[in-house]
Amino acid sequence: MTTSKVEINLREDAVYKVSEGKLEKLDTPGNGYGKQVITWQGGKPTHYEVSYTVK
Repeated sequence: MTTSKVEINLREDAVYKVSEGKLEKLDTPGNGYGKQVITWQGGKPTHYEVSYTVK
């Protein structure tokens, strides 16, 4: 198995997805209250949904 290294900024609030050896920074919700939903299929993340609510 081959390994790879990447650097990420640990001072930045973020969510990352690792799939098939690739790192992807997920979009953040807009202003207000938000959520991110990641859908898995066959043991792998397939897509994600970002939504937010403004009070």
